[in-house]
Amino acid sequence: MPGIAEHERQREILQLLDLDGRVSVTELVDRFGVSAVTVRKDLVSLERRRLLDRVRGGGVVAQRSDEGAFALRLRQRAAQKQAIAAAAATLVRDGDAIALDCSTTCYYLAQCLRDRHGLVVVTNGLEAASVLSEPGTVTVVLPGGVVRHSSRSIVGDIGDVLASRGRLVRGFFGLRGLSAEAGLMELSEEETNTKRRLVASCGEVYGLFDSTKVDQFALHPFAGPEAVTELITDDAVPRGFVTTWRRAGVRVRRVKA
Repeated sequence: MPGIAEHERQREILQLLDLDGRVSVTELVDRFGVSAVTVRKDLVSLERRRLLDRVRGGGVVAQRSDEGAFALRLRQRAAQKQAIAAAAATLVRDGDAIALDCSTTCYYLAQCLRDRHGLVVVTNGLEAASVLSEPGTVTVVLPGGVVRHSSRSIVGDIGDVLASRGRLVRGFFGLRGLSAEAGLMELSEEETNTKRRLVASCGEVYGLFDSTKVDQFALHPFAGPEAVTELITDDAVPRGFVTTWRRAGVRVRRVKA
């Protein structure tokens, strides 16, 4: 597969690690049709992000891990998240100013948007920012704060970054759980506070989640149901869930993975 982009190579390396627990430089050179130097750069980049450990001739699954490690979550239900991200990407136009949070689904959305022109993206997701900054056609705005390694995010009071800067057209948010009464929710209070600030600056708010989130426990609401424009999820979500949210006045889009 010659010509494959850097972020796509690295994602596939992680998928191979997930299957075999180890990758070799020689095998990756043959697989991607790139030089050994390029493959080693990919491995160095992944090691710096704590996604693998380099060993002689290749890489192995990282022995150290942060709580709720981003790389692990990225590989969970990846097909569903990618389908949801592709559906969300159809809502974004060149020149829009939007928000993305630090969720893995928004990371996949960032991959869909990396070739857009004139796009301005405010995000607290370090991985999404990295993907979007590569082509140079997207303006990425990272708020100040503290780096949270477990979610590869920046958390803190981002009010000063957004105040008096105008409205963002729309924002896309992952979530830990949700209900038609409380809205979109997170477990971490730090993540919640940051998402609330982003939501408050968005004209439209979209919740992106796979169907396993329907019954998950969460503590802190960051967007009430009245603030949610649409939910985008996969087609395994229960019909009763869809009916409940539509009665609350929120559109629900189910996409096939």
